[in-house]
Formats: sequence, C-alpha cells, structure tokens
Amino acid sequence: MNWISDYKQKLMHADQALDVVTSKDRVYIHPGCAEPEILVEALISRAPNLRDVEIVHLLTLGNADYIKPEMEGHFRHNAMFVGGNVRQAVNEGRADYTPIFLGEIEALFTTGALPIDVALIQVSPPDEHGFCSFGVGVDTTLTACQVARTVIAHVNDQMPRTLGDAFIHVRKIDRIVEDSRPVLEIKPVEISELHSRIGKHVADLIEDGSTLQLGIGGIPDAALSFMHSKKHLGIHSEMFSDSVVGLVEAGVINNEKKTLHPGKITAGFMLGTRKLFSFVDNNPLIELHPTRYINDPFIISQNDRMVAINSAIQVDLTGQVCADSLGHSIYSGIGGQVDFLRGAARSKGGKPIIALPATAKDGSVSRIVPRLDPGAGVVTSRGDVHYVVTEFGVAYLHGKNIRQRCQALIEIAHPKFRNELSEFAVCQKWLPQCVPVPAEVA
Repeated sequence: MNWISDYKQKLMHADQALDVVTSKDRVYIHPGCAEPEILVEALISRAPNLRDVEIVHLLTLGNADYIKPEMEGHFRHNAMFVGGNVRQAVNEGRADYTPIFLGEIEALFTTGALPIDVALIQVSPPDEHGFCSFGVGVDTTLTACQVARTVIAHVNDQMPRTLGDAFIHVRKIDRIVEDSRPVLEIKPVEISELHSRIGKHVADLIEDGSTLQLGIGGIPDAALSFMHSKKHLGIHSEMFSDSVVGLVEAGVINNEKKTLHPGKITAGFMLGTRKLFSFVDNNPLIELHPTRYINDPFIISQNDRMVAINSAIQVDLTGQVCADSLGHSIYSGIGGQVDFLRGAARSKGGKPIIALPATAKDGSVSRIVPRLDPGAGVVTSRGDVHYVVTEFGVAYLHGKNIRQRCQALIEIAHPKFRNELSEFAVCQKWLPQCVPVPAEVA
C-alpha cells in the first residue's frame, strides 16, 4: 500500500486515537521537549473510563495532570527520572520512582521486564519516503516504539527533523494526530558568578581535542563559556542544549578529533529553545541515537579524551556522591551520570568530573559533608569518583586513600565548614589531629 494513503487512513482526532488505551495498560510518553501534549491531554480526559493505567516516562516538561490526587485509581506514574512536574506526587506516594541507569532502561522494554502497551510520541511530518523523525529526542523512545502494541503519533510540522537513528516509518505508526504547535522549550538559566567560578575550574581541566558530555544548567553553560580558546572539541552526550550552538558557530566544537563518529555531534536528545531546534533541523552535523547506544560505557570509552561533566547534591568525605535525592525525598534520578563517568574513566585520557557548589540554602549548609544525609541515595560510588570541583578548586580522588580524600575534599569545601569537616574526620581516625586545614578563600 502506498504510504500516503496509509497515512491518511490512520489520521484521526486525539480523543479517537486514545480510545485504544484500556484499563491496566502501560503507556509510554515521549519525554523532554518532545512530550506530545495533545495526546497526553486526550489520555487524561479518558480517566473516568480507565483503571490502573501505568504511565512510564523520563523527565517531561508539559502536562502531568495524571498525577493529581483525583486521578488515583485511574493512573499511576512510574518515573524513570523525576521531574518537577511529578516530584511532589512521587514523594507523597501517589507515583513511583524506579532508580536505574539511563543506558539500561530500554532493556526493560525489550526483555519484557517492563512491556509497553501504548507509546505516545511526537514526530516531524513524513519525508518523501514516509519516514518521520523523532525530532528533539530519540532517547528511549525509538525502542519503546519497537516493542509497543500500539504507537500513537502527534505529527507536528514545528518539530525539527533530526538525523541519525532518528526515524520511524508511517507503516510503524498505528494512529496519527496532526496538530501544529510550538515544541516545548526549556530556557537557559542565568549564569551566576558562582557558576562562573565553578565553570572556570572545569574548563581548565579540558584539553584540546576532548570530547564532552554535558548536562543542562548554570555550571555546564558556564564551563562552555570559558572554552572559546579551546580547539577541536567534540560532543558525545546523552543530551545537549543551546549553549553548544555558539561554540559550534565559533569553530571550537568541530568534532574533528573524535575517535568515534568523527565530525558529528552524537546525542540521545536535546533540551532547549527554538534557537537550538532551528540549529538541529536537517543538520548533518547532528546525529541522534537511542540512549542504549549513546550511554553505553563501552561506546563512550571509545572516544579518546572523553570528559564527563556531572552534578551532585552532596559528596561525603570518602567520595560517595548523592545526585538523586534530598535525604529520603526523591529529587531527580540516576540518569546518565554513572554511564558517562565510567565511560570517561575507561577512555584514553578521559576525565570523569563531578561539579557542584560548595554550599546550598544561601550558604547555610555544606554540600561537602561528613556523611550523606539519612536516606540519601549513592548514585556514584566512591570507587567511580575521579575529579570533584567546587568554586574553591579541584579535588582528585581516584586512587587516593580515605585520608587523602578527606584532605582534598575539605580543601575545596567552603572555608566556614572546613573546621567541622576536619574535626569529624579526626574523630573517625581518617585524619591525624595535626593535619592543618586551609581556611583561606581560593
């Protein structure tokens, strides 16, 4: 059958498209900026007719009304990464959190450990061959579509057409809803003086020819702002944002020295604004691939001089990193931190970096702590940590004993907390009484 006639036969209104969802189904939602809001809204409107529908996704940016208290019994969300729109529901017990490495999520789908009944996705219009692009996020969505019983697509002419392993053919889509609307955006945060101090230390660790993994936020954006004098940088990252565009246009990021996919920015998804979406549209420089590939530590390690830059909530004096919770309260998720730290550690000349402010709550609490808060999750073990960076400097922990780790981390803690950190370490017999603790501000 000609794909155009097939496409037309599958066209329908959103409410009609979502009537395929039945009680006890598991529904996957395309995450990030690619969330298909029109399909999510239609799903929520069917709540009175549904019971015990499980909704699975990573971070989404749009409507998450399925987690409202009145939706209990109709929907229950299972978060693979906790975003701000579902955080309260998770911590109030109305939604679930599954801690898992980002690179291993798709295996849950393919092995049947977490089968998908219905996948809700957003794609670009089909090209002349009938292929739609997943646009701003391939991530775990391509795999979810491959295993789902039913795939429902929001076809949006404002979704950029990205390249790589980023396509689904019309014949693989069961129901289609056309709607032209702006793709969801996430605005860059304002870079503060604190971000700049941390970013400068991070940038100083970056050598020419390095391949970078970056998150989103003030610290990675600040680090990039100090890299304009660098040469031949590349990107292999679970995601990237607007801040990359300027360095590409300046010729700093040209990917020419990458040892894997030379000449290409390789990623799983992107979070950003229309500026970024316009930049990636039909751009042969950009290749998106499933997260199971991008986040595989063995793939990551094939990039020489791989630098992974990740954040944390707390780091204890032995080097354990909490990055997904505030004590017992779940804040985010494991994400790709461990995938990339391990990949960078195994890369020739690689550098795994944890970067965080030395304090929180307007300077009233230290983020370098004697011990993690009760209930805090260890995302990255002390054996995986190499570089820890704050605004006060860089601590290198790999291969260091506990005494050396304590000393190095105390030196990059905020000066007003160094004495109490030192006193704890002395009480634990980790530091001798006589070890001086620098108090000057770097």
